[in-house]
Amino acid sequence: MKLGLAGAGRIGAMHAAHLAAVPGVDAVIVADVDPARAAGVAERSGAHVHAAGGVDDLFDLGLDGLVVAAATSSHAELVLRALASRLPVFCEKPVATDVAGTVAVVTENERTGGFVQVGFQRRFDAGHVAAREAVRDGRLGFLHTLRCTTLDPAPPPAAYVAASGGIFRDCSVHDFDAVRWVTGREVVEVYARGANRGAEFFREAGDVDTGMALLTLDDGTLVVVSTTRYNAAGYDVRMELLGERDSLAVGFDDTTPLRSAEAGVDWPKGPPAATFVERFRAAYLAELRAFVDVLGGAAVPRSVCTPAEALEASYVAEACEASRRSGLPVRVAELRV
Repeated sequence: MKLGLAGAGRIGAMHAAHLAAVPGVDAVIVADVDPARAAGVAERSGAHVHAAGGVDDLFDLGLDGLVVAAATSSHAELVLRALASRLPVFCEKPVATDVAGTVAVVTENERTGGFVQVGFQRRFDAGHVAAREAVRDGRLGFLHTLRCTTLDPAPPPAAYVAASGGIFRDCSVHDFDAVRWVTGREVVEVYARGANRGAEFFREAGDVDTGMALLTLDDGTLVVVSTTRYNAAGYDVRMELLGERDSLAVGFDDTTPLRSAEAGVDWPKGPPAATFVERFRAAYLAELRAFVDVLGGAAVPRSVCTPAEALEASYVAEACEASRRSGLPVRVAELRV
């Protein structure tokens, strides 16, 4: 199986190394707007990984599938080109830079019947999978409260923030997708707030460095989603599910970047994850294995996020941004195109 990889940045380099280790993948062709960067990734990733002259070249190589890890602004165009070429595609989130672009991809995906997998890797994280199973088999009873966090150790560069779309679209969208996937419910209303206590470039970009959102699900469950760019203790992604019969937590282990103030408590013992790469290394590999398996004829697993599902998470993010700016609750239905 020969796969193309568009993008040789940090995530692209990680995907190149993972794809080189996936059984059934005979060759990975990496392309980037910077050919030298693509060549460097190919050289570091193993004998099966090679560099192409440019991203356009990937569509002339007789690929079996395409992995899109290029700049966000190019995602929709590359996915649409792949669909037009009848080429299965794995695309890192987001599918597009805005709702209209995402809707265009969803429409074309439904028209062509092509296979598009969106990279929401938490769906392949063992803890999130176990939480979903616990909800579905009734072990927790009805859920009344969820608490979710996505806490970055340090801010990204100012240029990234300016082009990110804001903290809810860039960071919390992962929580929004995870909440929908784990609970099987839809978000009907949001109330979001934001704050700036750090670098001035967040305010200059119209963004915030810390955000909080209260989500109401269609069965009445309340969800608190917290995110920040300043969590020097480590990269911290957790989900707490509080139910009628029992409670469950995702992301609580020896790498959790949270310490107890109680005397004599020395848990967790291990070093925290420094970035999302360490925290979700196994999940990133698992989602690519699933993509390759589908290309090889396997059934599409329930963990795969489709463009239509990615759109639902984007609607929640848009509603949160609208709520943050207005200071009022927003019904998600109001944002639908």
